[in-house]
Amino acid sequence: MKYELHGTILPSVDVTLESGEGVYTESGGMAWMRGDIAMDTSTRGGLFAGLGRSLAGESLFMTSYKCKSGTGQVTFTPEAPGRILAFDLAAGQSLICQKDAFMAAEEGVNLEMHFRKRLGAGLFGGEGFILQKVTGPGVVFLEIAGDVREYSLARGEVMRVDPGHIALYETSIDYDIAAVRGIKNVLFSGEGLFLATLKGPGKIWLQTMPLVNLAAKIRKYIPSKS
Repeated sequence: MKYELHGTILPSVDVTLESGEGVYTESGGMAWMRGDIAMDTSTRGGLFAGLGRSLAGESLFMTSYKCKSGTGQVTFTPEAPGRILAFDLAAGQSLICQKDAFMAAEEGVNLEMHFRKRLGAGLFGGEGFILQKVTGPGVVFLEIAGDVREYSLARGEVMRVDPGHIALYETSIDYDIAAVRGIKNVLFSGEGLFLATLKGPGKIWLQTMPLVNLAAKIRKYIPSKS
């Protein structure tokens, strides 16, 4: 399988498949395709697996695209302005992602619900208790609203982040929440009561524009009924 990313703030990814190769995506995730491509829609792993994915922001049903002969191409596009990130995961290698980050992946990649075990992180972490977990082997494409900054944290190094800006992180990262100190900071900083703490070692990817912020900005300009 080969792929090529196109565009900037409204990107797309062309996935080129040879005979026998395939990818899968959430229901409605394909933009266009060409060649001898067969589609197959299922709950992928059974009803409970589908329900778990739906809790993590994806559709109950997933659609597979398999090249039957020759060379085919499937193109995927994101749901909002932002970035498409591609990761070639080794067998057993995992990433923890925000809800609805999954775009498409090779057949060998496993997508599942990830449950935050810490009560505080789940209640005040911005994305709730349930996230997404993708595990290799294979290439996975993730869609992230806004632009993305990547950081490598050394062992014990901590970064404090507004929870909505966390796009994804490696499983070696320790995720927790911490209260904002100072009554003036709590009342007037606009950051709320809590910040997320990401502790190394490992890599983290932060987004510049959480989708909820974009929605709130647009909402101001939508006329309301008189």
